[in-house]
Amino acid sequence: MTVPRPVAPPPPAPHGSTSVGRSLLRKKRVLSSAFVGTTIEWYDFYLYGTAAALVFNKQFFPSDSELGSLLASFATFAIAFFVRPLGGIVAGHLGDRIGRKALLVASLLTMGVASTLIGALPTFATAGWFAVAALVALRLLQGLSAGAEWGGSALLSVEHAPASRRGLFGSFTQIGSAAGMLLATGAFALVQLLLTDEQFQAFGWRLPFLASALLVAIGLLIRLGVDDAEEFRELRARDEVATSPVRQVLREGRRGVLVTIGLRTVQPALYSVLTVYTLTYLADRRGDSSAGLIAILVASAVGLASGPFWGWLSDRWGRRRLAVVSAAATAVLIWPYFLFLDLGPLVLLPLVYLVVMNWLHDSIYGPQAAWFAEQFPVHLRYSGVSLGYQVGTIVSGGMTPFIAAALLALGGGSPWLICAYVGVLAALSVVAALAAADPVTDPASAPGSGPGSASGSGPAPDAPAAGAPAGRTAPGAAGGPGRPEEAADALV
Repeated sequence: MTVPRPVAPPPPAPHGSTSVGRSLLRKKRVLSSAFVGTTIEWYDFYLYGTAAALVFNKQFFPSDSELGSLLASFATFAIAFFVRPLGGIVAGHLGDRIGRKALLVASLLTMGVASTLIGALPTFATAGWFAVAALVALRLLQGLSAGAEWGGSALLSVEHAPASRRGLFGSFTQIGSAAGMLLATGAFALVQLLLTDEQFQAFGWRLPFLASALLVAIGLLIRLGVDDAEEFRELRARDEVATSPVRQVLREGRRGVLVTIGLRTVQPALYSVLTVYTLTYLADRRGDSSAGLIAILVASAVGLASGPFWGWLSDRWGRRRLAVVSAAATAVLIWPYFLFLDLGPLVLLPLVYLVVMNWLHDSIYGPQAAWFAEQFPVHLRYSGVSLGYQVGTIVSGGMTPFIAAALLALGGGSPWLICAYVGVLAALSVVAALAAADPVTDPASAPGSGPGSASGSGPAPDAPAAGAPAGRTAPGAAGGPGRPEEAADALV
């Protein structure tokens, strides 16, 4: 009788492989949170821009003057940009003290409630000026939420990133803007396709706003499963968080704030021209805005890939080089863009958007999350990036449709003043890019020569540890795959 030999149990998985798996899962969850949460935030925010161009001028601001109604509608679109810095200041103060995650959950919930209520508002014909006041109040809530959202989402993705892939990781926050625009424009295009013009004006425009409630619930489920990055948790454990981060960043990080404001001048203006003002321009000049909606849809879909590409390229080529080239090209190419809108075959407009949106715009916007974070030490980072980002957006983003409509009238119907305005903003962005720290090409230029360190000081993220041979990174040093978690970083 043969006695069966006992089967040895399988060896336990090495601790390192478990750590690698956890690290990969954590980073995928962070990227999902940055992408999905920001997508829903910007879906809600951009719904208003599309509605302002197509609906609100008729439903909330009827008048004998078509231009007057349009300007009033665009003014309510712009007002949210003026309160975005306030949202950024409040969120920056709290985010630098209690953490990024809590503010992201609050901002997403606020945006969802405001957008859903816009979909339920009575119009001017039903409620008169009460409807206008309620619309403005809810738009202000959207602005506060947007001001709180971007800084936290950008930092959550960048602070979880390996030092050499901050541009790529940060781009997942940025492509949330493209995905949000894709959803918002797609929602309006679908409703317009399924309903008549009368039905769309009567009730169809409300449906995309009401759908926000479901999307926000999905986003909250994802965001609640993400934690703050280790460098911030360590900072808080050492009780080194800033007591008055906004005041400190204005005192210690003025250069970073001014640089980020300058870097924001041309990109949001270009985006507002492409996604809001062009719809009105085409409706007036060519009698049809559907070609603009289709072009925005195509460019937004391509942006889901072009954003990460430009973020990845900025990790290798440098953030400054991309920004300077693209801002200068914007100042030149905005002129033939408007010439095409006047005379070109609109069937080719999606191809034009591949240049002006997916190259000129996305190459500046994609790396911004990483680049802005690199201008500030971690204990002031939320306040710094939020303040610079939101202040820079006020005139260049929110006011651009209003300014463009006024400049077109001032120019006698010719868009040359609009093109000149965009050119001036582009020049300001070039100056800011030349003055900004770029750790990719010059690691010593970052605040404290270590933008990834917990205190903002110490060796550059990719610098070899003391005693390590030149050209190699010591095991466990920042930027090198010495620990299993760091090997996982290199795989993402």
